[in-house]
Amino acid sequence: MRIVKAKDYEDMSRKVADIIAAQVTIKPDSVLGLATGSTPIGAYQELIKKYENGRLDFANITSVNLDEYKGLAGDNEQSYYYFMNDNLFNHINIDKSRTFVPDGTVADSSKACQDYEDIIVSVGGVDLQLLGLGGNGHIGFNEPSDIFEKDTHCVNLAPDTIEANQRFFASPADVPRQAYTMGIGAIMSANSIVVAVSGESKAKAVKESFFGEITPQVPASILQLHKDVVIVADEAALSLV
Repeated sequence: MRIVKAKDYEDMSRKVADIIAAQVTIKPDSVLGLATGSTPIGAYQELIKKYENGRLDFANITSVNLDEYKGLAGDNEQSYYYFMNDNLFNHINIDKSRTFVPDGTVADSSKACQDYEDIIVSVGGVDLQLLGLGGNGHIGFNEPSDIFEKDTHCVNLAPDTIEANQRFFASPADVPRQAYTMGIGAIMSANSIVVAVSGESKAKAVKESFFGEITPQVPASILQLHKDVVIVADEAALSLV
């Protein structure tokens, strides 16, 4: 595990984008595992700039996203399918037929999860996985639990995750209570992993995830066992280590 210290959010975003850009340049047909939420937006903006400047070509890239809210269709502005189009895919030359997000409209959780697991296998697994870090140590929507969930699964979102996501919805009642998420197995099978972390509110999670014991109560702690993980965190996020 390697930690790259950034000055602030903007610096972190540039550093994360540089790592992703290097992957795309070295292997133009890479499978990228992508994340949503506020943390990666800056990195996506940097990637768009690189594309617009003619420095990146996404034509042969495949992407698989970590998660999606159960019950939200792709045209819902709060869905992660919509998020990815709005914040990245609509602005680069990626083939959208090769951009995959769990289908939140499938009510049968077992089917939705197996379908997505099959997609991950069909694309050959992930070359580079981008992760954010939840305040409770979650990665994707793998919440604190008694076990590390290996495969894609339906998860009941933790109360603090629901609270953190309320800012994106009109009212607390509108926040979905469940999501489909890539499992720890697929995340850990990625050839390399980049974790983007910003802000003092994530400092405790950084300390527990990367300097504490490995436990499913802190899902990100499993990353300590991966062979190639880069943590890109700003000064505030690293303030407790």
